[in-house]
Amino acid sequence: MPEFLKDLTAVGIVDQIIFYFFLILFIWGGTNKFGRRQEFNDDYASLEAMKSLRGFAAIGVILHHISQVDMFQQKGLLAPFLNAGAYFVAIFFFCSGYGLIKSLDTKENYLKGFIKNRIVKTIVLPFYVNVLIYALYNLGNSMVGNKVATERWIANFTGFAMMNEFGWFPIVLAFLYLVFYLCFRFIKKRPVALGIIFLFIIAMGVGFCFNGHFVWWVGQKNWWLGPAAAKAAWWQQQKAFWFQGEWWVNSAPAFFTGLLFANYEKQISGFFKKLYAVKFHVLLIITMIFYKLSSYGQMKFGYWTEFSGKGPGIEDKLRTYFCQVPLFLLLGLTIIIFMMKYHVSNPVSRFFGKYSLHTYLMNLFAIGIMLVIFTPQLQKTLGKFSPIVFAAGVFILSIVMGIGEQKLTELLQKLLFKKKKEKAAA
Repeated sequence: MPEFLKDLTAVGIVDQIIFYFFLILFIWGGTNKFGRRQEFNDDYASLEAMKSLRGFAAIGVILHHISQVDMFQQKGLLAPFLNAGAYFVAIFFFCSGYGLIKSLDTKENYLKGFIKNRIVKTIVLPFYVNVLIYALYNLGNSMVGNKVATERWIANFTGFAMMNEFGWFPIVLAFLYLVFYLCFRFIKKRPVALGIIFLFIIAMGVGFCFNGHFVWWVGQKNWWLGPAAAKAAWWQQQKAFWFQGEWWVNSAPAFFTGLLFANYEKQISGFFKKLYAVKFHVLLIITMIFYKLSSYGQMKFGYWTEFSGKGPGIEDKLRTYFCQVPLFLLLGLTIIIFMMKYHVSNPVSRFFGKYSLHTYLMNLFAIGIMLVIFTPQLQKTLGKFSPIVFAAGVFILSIVMGIGEQKLTELLQKLLFKKKKEKAAA
């Protein structure tokens, strides 16, 4: 058999297995109301449904990260997931925004102790637990010859330098939670509070467009395209610090949509329940138009404009970003309206939903381990099944290490945030 046909066969096997896996998960535990007029899922936005939705997103993010490994890119494996990371992360943002408003409306004194309980305890602490784990990982690398500069260690431990490139999500989420708290704590009019949060999200996006993927403003113009790039210090390299990458900002508008939908859920769901089929299809068509606009912006302008030879290319980044904003504003709404008629909850989706943050944070570690294990000799031995074994190994390690990290985090949470004993009644 010709070599290219062998590669195509390998691609087909891997992609078909992944497609079959997703199809089973999408059917297993499905609650279907399509074809039943005026019948809708009452639990489409329940905690369990949202947990399962986050589970699907977590699986998608892991596959997205695997698709970026050279072994997969060279053979075109998992190609649909290569640029799909932002869509899965948008689900996380939407669910987070939705949950905040629902908790605010249903839990008494929800904002009391919010910074301590919802930001420091559930976001900042897990982030720094992850920093410590990756510090040990990097320490091991330094002991085998990959030495790390002292100032980089300091930057790593503060969290401003990204040891874990996938660890950006908790940072952005902490900022969004803080702005949410400040707005809803001190502003009585909700539309005003929501408007300020939206402007903050847009400001983050614009900030990245000026910031770029590295410190381009240090040195001569286009220094990164010449010999100086090979001699660049660690802090001049790509993705070294916060907000050095479009993935930090492009899906964040979904957080605002989650807030908005939760605040006006009765009105929005009531609107779609009348002539659901017509209105949902109109919503879907508009979403597809915005998807085309997003694709056009990335193809026409792009985010990686530093490498066009015309400087940082801030204007093209801005154009690309604002071409993507409408899509990520509408994506979460389209999904949740679809779930009014069909949603899935099964043990796998709930499991990944429960451990979504930590499997996500440990995913880079898992990929690093598998890259060490997968020597050229092992790849040759496994043949066309190498990608399948590699992907399975990444999933298993991400799950095992993610659960371990979560258990460690929960232990520290109990030690550092002990609940005050309730006073006995007289």
